[in-house]
Amino acid sequence: MTAHPRLAALLAKFGKATSVRLAVSAALVSSTPRLAAAFGDIGAFDPRVLLTGSQTDSARPSAPARWAVELLERTAAPARLHPGSVRADDPAIVDEPFLYWSGDTEIPPLTAAEVAGLRRFFALGGTLLADDAAPGAQGDVGPFGRSARRELARVLPDAQPIAIGPAHVVFRTFYLLERAEGRIEGHASLDAIVRAGRLQVIFSEHDLGGALARSTAGSWQEPVMPGGERQREHAIRLAVNIAMYSLCSNYKDDQVHAPFLMQRRAMAVSH
Repeated sequence: MTAHPRLAALLAKFGKATSVRLAVSAALVSSTPRLAAAFGDIGAFDPRVLLTGSQTDSARPSAPARWAVELLERTAAPARLHPGSVRADDPAIVDEPFLYWSGDTEIPPLTAAEVAGLRRFFALGGTLLADDAAPGAQGDVGPFGRSARRELARVLPDAQPIAIGPAHVVFRTFYLLERAEGRIEGHASLDAIVRAGRLQVIFSEHDLGGALARSTAGSWQEPVMPGGERQREHAIRLAVNIAMYSLCSNYKDDQVHAPFLMQRRAMAVSH
């Protein structure tokens, strides 16, 4: 199997220590011709911030850059250390296959141009994480989460969110995770809109960005409740898994990943 060119370059650079991970990623990326054709040979994870209405940044401005750093440090997969942002009505919304939409207040209704832009993005196979930065203490949907669901129902009226848990591939793309966690422990599952077998929208009422955010001094910006630093580590692992899912195909239970998954289980990385 021919490696994706960006991943092949990384393999040459980092050598055998990362060969298993990069080989798996190469196999995944090379198996997604539709996405490659739609978005081009970008080759690096960019947790682009989606902006709508009067938004000028995500609710956790430092989280996207930290997300990229964690992916690079943990997986050797390519990531952009200076993530960008894009408005929903900007034609550039379709330039890359991932969007990070985060907020802590209710968002106004999307304009017709914003709805059209997001529909183009999803039509090309993109994935969006809608991350509620102000959920209830038990993980109940907050004002941002409720309004994001309302507006995405307008964008994708043909699909309804469903709950996904540890049996879903997004919980197993790199780390083997038993549940979802963020700054808030919340519910064990995530909600998602699945179309043509692929996660197109992931809803998190866990404030994943809050677990990733760093202060200007470099310390963690937000306390993680109730599980402290162990919970933060699990939240970071979930972020890594989502990034790997975006970089790679929806491989479900393809046999190419069996040796890799067995290795991860043996290492017990999720505990």
